[in-house]
Amino acid sequence: MSAVDSDRRIAALMHRKLGRIRDGARPRVLDLFSGCGGLSLGFLRAGFEIWKRVETDPFAAASHAVNFHGSPQPRSIVEMRRHTADILETEPAWLAESSQGNEPAETVDVLVGGPPCQAYARVGRAKLRQVMDHPEAFRVDPRGNLYLRYLEYVEVLKPLVIVMENVPDALNYGGHNVAEETVEVLEDLGYRCVYTLLNAVNYGVPQTRERMILLACHSSLDIPIAFPEPTHHCDLPPGYKGVRSTALRPLLENGASHYVEPPEADPETCAEAVTVERALSDLPPIMGHLTGRIRRGPRNMRESVRYATGAREPYAMEMRNWPSFETDTLVTGHVIRSLPRDYKIFRRMRPGDQYPEAHTLAERLFESFVERCRGTRREVPEGSDAWHELRANFVPPYDPGKFPNKWRKMEPDQPARTVMAHLGKDSYSHIHHDSRQARTISVREAARLQSFPDGFIFAGAMNAAFRQIGNAVPPLLAWRIADTIMGSISM
Repeated sequence: MSAVDSDRRIAALMHRKLGRIRDGARPRVLDLFSGCGGLSLGFLRAGFEIWKRVETDPFAAASHAVNFHGSPQPRSIVEMRRHTADILETEPAWLAESSQGNEPAETVDVLVGGPPCQAYARVGRAKLRQVMDHPEAFRVDPRGNLYLRYLEYVEVLKPLVIVMENVPDALNYGGHNVAEETVEVLEDLGYRCVYTLLNAVNYGVPQTRERMILLACHSSLDIPIAFPEPTHHCDLPPGYKGVRSTALRPLLENGASHYVEPPEADPETCAEAVTVERALSDLPPIMGHLTGRIRRGPRNMRESVRYATGAREPYAMEMRNWPSFETDTLVTGHVIRSLPRDYKIFRRMRPGDQYPEAHTLAERLFESFVERCRGTRREVPEGSDAWHELRANFVPPYDPGKFPNKWRKMEPDQPARTVMAHLGKDSYSHIHHDSRQARTISVREAARLQSFPDGFIFAGAMNAAFRQIGNAVPPLLAWRIADTIMGSISM
């Protein structure tokens, strides 16, 4: 087939897809690297059909299956693994198996997802052509294989619209602007592309989370590509300005023709950013860890507790009344880690304090206790094994000079800082602002800060749930992006 005939065939395909949508059909979404479904949740709310997903983590894949496809909650890791799909082993053509004999390219309208940034390497046009000519080539390139597989899905499925999400460092990853390099390949495949940096806090998420968003639309279609207008305004902390400056440096030095400035949040017309206190105000306080009622051991993620109050804050009302995920008087997942050594430190930290301040407080608490023990039977010689053991019961072991951001007590009157997947290991980065509770945040509070509705279910135990939340795209941000796309393709 000649290049001209191929272009005409693809243009006809695109117009068939678009025509079906404009005749009233829901656009079908394939979510690659879906995680538990942050992007899927936003697109579902905007009126898209979450048709399929590809995800290799068994906990995240099970969460996606439960929430979007009505699968029963898994009872074991074996049941969870049944929902996984490894993108390295899953061919795009597998979609045709359940599409009534249609060609794979007829099945998907929108492709979304974010290849993990650590998989990126400069690939470019030549490498992509190699992959197209030799489908197994991606297996010998462990640095870039996930990126290549994402692009191969584009080449085979020919979506109308593409949404790619990643960290800001994707604009300066090992000296490469991954977004610009991705655009080069997508243009070869017939797409118009733009990308920018969006902060979730400007879209109603109670968290200052910066992300690179790339949008692409097939060039045969006269569809505008636009980023959503902000709904909320926030003066970002200085650290975020530094992150943005570092990410944008290669654009300033080398130029990037497809980068666009993000829409500005006008403080005159936008609402104020949602604060931590407003986001969490109706969730019940947790005090059992201070009385001994909550001890070490597994937490029951399905246990229900009553809301503390009615949902007075608009954000809380939204999280309790998200379409298809509504809750009533009870909420699940409001469980925390047991960290008995640190409760007394949490209580004394001030909002905004980080690990150096926490470490200093711990040293003072230890010294005060040692002083009270002098001259009593509890006195221990300084430097002895008993002294070191006692000190370990008060003072965390990490060097405050090397880990300044390991701990942070949230400020109630500001949005939270970025919720990361490291929550799966510990949650010291988000210590609750209420000193009376003297604890880190619960799973449900982490979900609230990411804008997951209260009716969303996380498969697996507490640590797995924290990791899924931290890895996700905030659903409110995803909804704003999806809603803008829906407006463009359904006009």
